[in-house]
Amino acid sequence: MTITPVGYRPRLLDSVLDRRLGTFAAVEVKGTKFCGKTWTSEAHGRSIVHLDDDAVRSMAEVDVTLALEGEQPHVIDEWQDLPKVWDAVRRRADESGNRPGEFILTGSSSVDYSSVSHSGAGRIAEVFMRPMSLAESGESDGSVSLADLFEGRFDQGAAVSDVRDLARFICRGGWPALVGRGDTTSDLAAQYLNALFTVSAEKAGINGREARRVAVSLARNMGKAVTYRTIYEDAFGARSEKEPSPSMYQQVVAPFLRFFEQQYFTEDQEGWDAPVKARSRVRTKPKRTFVDPSLPAALLGLSPERLLADGQVFGNLFEELCLRDLRVYASALGCIPDPTLRYYADADGLEVDAVLELPDGRWGAFEIKLSEEKAEQGAAALLRLRDKIAANPAARSPEPSFLVVLVGKSTFRRRLPSGVMVVPITCLRP
Repeated sequence: MTITPVGYRPRLLDSVLDRRLGTFAAVEVKGTKFCGKTWTSEAHGRSIVHLDDDAVRSMAEVDVTLALEGEQPHVIDEWQDLPKVWDAVRRRADESGNRPGEFILTGSSSVDYSSVSHSGAGRIAEVFMRPMSLAESGESDGSVSLADLFEGRFDQGAAVSDVRDLARFICRGGWPALVGRGDTTSDLAAQYLNALFTVSAEKAGINGREARRVAVSLARNMGKAVTYRTIYEDAFGARSEKEPSPSMYQQVVAPFLRFFEQQYFTEDQEGWDAPVKARSRVRTKPKRTFVDPSLPAALLGLSPERLLADGQVFGNLFEELCLRDLRVYASALGCIPDPTLRYYADADGLEVDAVLELPDGRWGAFEIKLSEEKAEQGAAALLRLRDKIAANPAARSPEPSFLVVLVGKSTFRRRLPSGVMVVPITCLRP
């Protein structure tokens, strides 16, 4: 028996999920709403139970083992609605001798794991899913492989890219329900936001109206390591004549940011430095990025046409698109743990948009530019970073595997005389 959805479009994480199921008794597939977790899990499973169904959940609350019944791999959808499922799955795995491929758990919000008695280590593996990348939606030709870049392989050649298409891809997002329909609207993203700020916020005990204002502040400050004070002033203004303390800014804002992370709505992009023990890895303020560029576009009320008229905002949202795709491609490499995607900033004013580091210490860096005309500017920043790291005796891996300027509009993927590569985002794949 198969429960693969009709018209299922393969995902890059399919092979990763297969490998995890071949090793672990259970795999948790987690990620934001509407990104395709259930469809992908069904494509790998043979039976399914939906715990967001009140009737099904009420029966499982009486006897949790009812949620575990079905042909394996058995999918338990939205398991976080009944957290005791976690321990039940772990116990069943122990009883079966940790036989691989028994269960797939899906979840669109994180769980307070203090409510479970065991971490699931050795029994339950984890796969993080995001909305579709351009490679998955068929809008990247895949002529440049991320894995090949780490191995020093790169072929120059012609490329096809169009800023009008990019504006459409940003506003539509990587939502599987919209891919292939030619839809340029952000209606799905708007519906996502409505659900987040009503149903999800209420369940989490969060004021939905205030949460929306905080989210709009994050959208206004895309690409910045925004402070609690900035978010507070954007979202709440002056609540009293007395100036709030720095701790008050954090006290008010932090619960909203935590809620966004728990809903897989935002992802923090931490700071990076080559030495593993560098203080900048933990002291640099994170950038709050979105799991999909359509979300900040919808928060700001932007259409593809409006994006084309505002180059600065277009550039910010293009960076969000590139970060989403880089995270998807990095996860698809199948490393354990997942590669990290960070950014670099130092006291000398040098900033680099993204640094991708593998678990073995190899790293590559990206500057993101909407226009190819700024490729040389991006290359200069990357070369400065390379030289700074090379001069640092504490760096574990001083030489980068690659330096790439990711661009939106270009007719070629090419290598500059400096060795820096210029690659349109519509050429990239894992």
